Amino acid sequence: MSSSSDSTAAHKQTLPSKGRASVFLPQSSRQSQANQLIFILFTDFSLPICARFASHQAHYHRLKRLTAMEVGAATAAQKMQSVKGNRHLFSSSDDSIVMKQMYETHKPEGRDIDVRPILYVVEEVLRRATPTFVVTSVLALQHPLDAEVHDGAQQTGLILTLETVSYTVHRICYEVAYKCSFGGDAHTTTMAVFHILSTYTWDAKAVMALAALAVNYGEFSLTAQLHGVNPLAKSLVLLKQIPDIIEHANVLKPRFDAINNLITVMLDVTKSIIEFTDLPSEYISSESPEMETAMAHIPTAVYWVVRGVVACMSQTIALIGIGHEYINSTTEAWELSTIAHKLANILGHLTKQLDLCHRKIDEKRHVEAYQTLVRLFETIHIDNMKILRALIHYKDDLPLLDGMTKKRVSLDVLRRKIVMFFISDLEISNEELFVLVQIYNDTHHGKIERHYEVVWLPITDRYQPWTENREADFNRLAANMPWYTLHHPTLLQPAVIRYVRDVWHFDKKPILVVLDPQGRVVCPNAIHMIWIWGSLAYPFTSNREEALWKEETWRLELLVDEIDPAILTWIREGQFVCLYGGDDIDWIRKFTKLLKQVAHEARIPLEMVYVGKSNPKGVKKTTAVIKAEKLSNYWEDPAMVWFFWVRLESMWHSKMQHGRSIEDDLIMEEIMQMLSFDGSDEGWAVISHGSFDILKSHGRKLYDCLMDFETWKGSVENEGFIPALAKALLPYHTHEHCTRLILPGDTQQIKEKVICAQCKRPMDKYVLYRCCND
Repeated sequence: MSSSSDSTAAHKQTLPSKGRASVFLPQSSRQSQANQLIFILFTDFSLPICARFASHQAHYHRLKRLTAMEVGAATAAQKMQSVKGNRHLFSSSDDSIVMKQMYETHKPEGRDIDVRPILYVVEEVLRRATPTFVVTSVLALQHPLDAEVHDGAQQTGLILTLETVSYTVHRICYEVAYKCSFGGDAHTTTMAVFHILSTYTWDAKAVMALAALAVNYGEFSLTAQLHGVNPLAKSLVLLKQIPDIIEHANVLKPRFDAINNLITVMLDVTKSIIEFTDLPSEYISSESPEMETAMAHIPTAVYWVVRGVVACMSQTIALIGIGHEYINSTTEAWELSTIAHKLANILGHLTKQLDLCHRKIDEKRHVEAYQTLVRLFETIHIDNMKILRALIHYKDDLPLLDGMTKKRVSLDVLRRKIVMFFISDLEISNEELFVLVQIYNDTHHGKIERHYEVVWLPITDRYQPWTENREADFNRLAANMPWYTLHHPTLLQPAVIRYVRDVWHFDKKPILVVLDPQGRVVCPNAIHMIWIWGSLAYPFTSNREEALWKEETWRLELLVDEIDPAILTWIREGQFVCLYGGDDIDWIRKFTKLLKQVAHEARIPLEMVYVGKSNPKGVKKTTAVIKAEKLSNYWEDPAMVWFFWVRLESMWHSKMQHGRSIEDDLIMEEIMQMLSFDGSDEGWAVISHGSFDILKSHGRKLYDCLMDFETWKGSVENEGFIPALAKALLPYHTHEHCTRLILPGDTQQIKEKVICAQCKRPMDKYVLYRCCND
């Protein structure tokens, strides 16, 4: 940087600009002498102040004799040149030449400066340096460092960093003030700042320039803010003629708004640049396309940050000692807004590239975390804590919410216990939750304490915004769960969600993954055995599920369990029980009346119960008709109908998990026949006498067979009603169309070959998507 005397000589033919830094005015000897006097009074510190004052006393008197007409004429010319300068600056400048000049100044020495604490102080200063000139109390002002608690090491480090860069910051302040006072071109001033910052990195250049602005703008605003409560500030305000600015603050509001908007976008751009330098090199290299594109934008961004600093500083310098009536606020605000607009466009590009970089980094981190999770589950552990910390956010000390006390707790409550992860999205049906809560309460508050815990892992789509409605759904579900829940879904990392979907095969339908006290998966999905056997399934392992199936046979009690205690009573009393379903109300009317008539003629006690369909659509309407016309018994509670069908589906899934098929498992064959009935469009019925004497049939064939009751009535007395009916149904079987099978969920478990439960031929495989059940 040249000395003040050299600079004065270089600019001796240039009239200074008071309204705008990048303006050259026509020559005027008196105006030039006046401004030289002002500059020497404030900058020539080599002479004692009394000597400087005496030496230039004559010039001072000439300055006072300048008329308002002369100043007004100078200001008018200044305005015209300002408009021309703006047009030239923003429409015809050659960016490639500007960038080339800037690159020639870039000679970093590899010095590593932590610019974040500097930027923090800068941001605090600029945030508080607002153009608010009325302060009610000195206590309203606070030192920037008081806004955040720093320990001794942080304080020391910050002070040492500021001491290192303070000289450079003041050089920038001096250089910009000097060139602005003599009407220096904005680009030339900007390049002078880049020469000062030649040995610094790009992010440091931007922060150092903003630090110079903070010093300049902060001193100006502090003086204005304290003038009413501090005598020193009041005197400085008078010397700098700031009272005129304060009095006409409304006139200057567009300018100050433009300054503040520009400062905001400069800070945002600088933060983005620093974020690029902080990206972990082990996850994204500088040669990656995302980083290369960003690096191409950063020098341009830094140039316009420094250019914006020069523009802001020129505004505050020009305001000192100039009356408001000579300030073209609209024009000046337009220039600042134009720079802010250019920086906003650059910020958009940087933000886009930063998002791409973060996605790339997240992808690699997720892959790394996923592989770590896979290795953990393949390793033997002494307890389950490593597994739990890997699944649930380890950085949160209290990640769980106790469903009973509603207090947050640590993962230690699960140490060396059987842990059942209840995995679902936020769309859990009331029926599912009700049954699970009942089973949980039976095992946790019964006579025998079960040593297992349930933890809800809510899986949410991270690409969907977390709205108030979703937050309300989460809180509503968590409030109704007596077990442990995550206190927020964000505690599940993307790698964990991927593992849950890929390895544990979660796909919308809730699952229950069981871990033993050492963290090993002992059942990939225990929800099916929960629906079938409830608390009898404890400790919910695959071995326990296999053992329970070995004890089971196809019987009516397995089909209805304790859904309807009345049915179990009828079985014990030796009555005939008919379960029927479908939603064809005409068939239901004819079938129920006909079966009652046949039972009366066969002299058998009969009870009929309507069990609906797995798809509840239309069931409520059918049930209402059955109730009104008193056709049979029915389940008024929709939860009973839901549970009947979900148990049947669970039996199929459970058998599939153990590799069973209708070719080698009688229960599997019976289950598939029941599910095929539900998949048809017609009615069906199951008629039983006792636990094991069971007959099933499609409604149309059964109705036709019952219509011919007179032809096989004689065999009922000798063979019994069920055997006689089964024998009579044989001629009604046709091979034209057997049935269709609709199996929900767990598509990974469906084999390529599924045998028809009736004709024993391979079934064609289709995919059915269904969303609405109402």
